[in-house]
Amino acid sequence: MATRQVLAELGAAFTQRTGCAVAIEAVGGVDAARRVAAGEAFDVVILASDAIDRLIAGGHLKAGSRVDLVRSEVAIAVRAGAAVPDVGSEDALKRAVLAARNISYSTGPSGVALAALFERWGIADEVRGRTVQAPPGVPVGTLVARGEVELGFQQLSELIHVDGITLVGGLPRGVEITTYFSAGLPVGLDSDSPQGARVRALIEFMASPDAEAAKRRQGMEPA
Repeated sequence: MATRQVLAELGAAFTQRTGCAVAIEAVGGVDAARRVAAGEAFDVVILASDAIDRLIAGGHLKAGSRVDLVRSEVAIAVRAGAAVPDVGSEDALKRAVLAARNISYSTGPSGVALAALFERWGIADEVRGRTVQAPPGVPVGTLVARGEVELGFQQLSELIHVDGITLVGGLPRGVEITTYFSAGLPVGLDSDSPQGARVRALIEFMASPDAEAAKRRQGMEPA
């Protein structure tokens, strides 16, 4: 879901350039990986790089087909109008997490990294009972905007499109959470076919300098 907006923009730009229509289905990363592993037909999949690597290792994507597209950072949000906590240092962030009524983060790679950070801090058990897990495909920012969550952590690319929240900022130096999102090709795609050529052209465009401005507009950086 973190790549939904940037892929929509890049897909439309590719269609305008080439006349080749691009249909993109955005779902939660866990669901997307499950569907790929189950053998669902598709032309290209874009997921967190570690998920792409696992699908390649499992024989569901072509070996050597991974192409890194964007770098995405986790940011922090509170409800619009709420007090903005200090998160300018690791210690300040830890205090903010402990002081929050509850927190939320996604089920994706950023959530896994955040849970590992809480373990390292020794507060995992304390935080667990105050954690609201966002269902796959549901932006953490919407829970924050509704007042169901006091402190939300999610990819910046997802938070910037949610009304009713205030962006507190990114995670402080030393505990940043960065996810690379990459493209991978299905084992059944014939690279020499006309469709294979179109898919290669799409990925090449998405990885090119011409795509960088769109990536930054959508809260990401080129990989």
